[in-house]
Amino acid sequence: MAEEQGRSRLGRGLAALIGDVGDEIGAIERSRGQRKVPVEFLRPSARNPRRIFDDAELDDLTASVRERGILQPIIVRAFPGMLDAYEIIAGERRWRAAQRAELHEVPVILVEANDREALEIAIVENVQRADLNAIEEAAGYERLIAEFDYTQNDLAKVIGKSRSHVANTLRLSKLPEPVRQMVSEGAVSAGHARALLSVSDPEQVAKRIVEQGLTVRDIERLGQEEARGETKSVPNTAAVAKREKDPDTRAVEKALEEALGLGVSIKHRANGGGEMKIAYKTLEQLDALCRRLKD
Repeated sequence: MAEEQGRSRLGRGLAALIGDVGDEIGAIERSRGQRKVPVEFLRPSARNPRRIFDDAELDDLTASVRERGILQPIIVRAFPGMLDAYEIIAGERRWRAAQRAELHEVPVILVEANDREALEIAIVENVQRADLNAIEEAAGYERLIAEFDYTQNDLAKVIGKSRSHVANTLRLSKLPEPVRQMVSEGAVSAGHARALLSVSDPEQVAKRIVEQGLTVRDIERLGQEEARGETKSVPNTAAVAKREKDPDTRAVEKALEEALGLGVSIKHRANGGGEMKIAYKTLEQLDALCRRLKD
């Protein structure tokens, strides 16, 4: 009971620490331990659940940091027995961008946290920002369970997610390594990955997602057919889409994608109008796009 109460208090403390900028209590808590330190005093953590740092996204964040600085402080803890050295709990990507932008100092929030609390903060901060891909999130949950005897209910309370979200995310660790790699690289979405758990050969179907553009509904239908002993084919969504678009349209899409570094889709309507969709993965990418449009 005492342990559960401690975890509950920690969850509320995390919410105050990394809550919305407009949250008054969170602002007070942040200001108590906030300071600026030389960028070289910071060290990345081997426990950071985030493993992939996309160069294009990092370039966009670097441009934003160079122009406006780091708006959200980096959460750190002191290295025991070491002066002028701090371990990054949350914010390694901001630290990397600060180095690229050649900043001399960065804002940090210094907290007292043991290994368990540090891992919790790192996961919560990244999940709230949607910075972790689904595989990294699953690995972080698994680590809390394996090292600190967390239950799925404990995780749901601390992370601020439903128990079903935690359970479904953990299931992604059961996918074959090549499929997990596709998810980590963004070639296969988290929604696709969850649907792949219902088919007998996730790796083969994952390749079809990339090559043929299968939708989540396509995969769910495959899983249902396999469960019934049926083997109906799934339409080649990408091939259908390509047939509907003329070469000029596809050429424009490709040119825009190369210029923006983002996915672009153009759809013409019969009345002569149409729409263009630009897909982004992070708020930093959206911010960079907005700045380009303003320029």
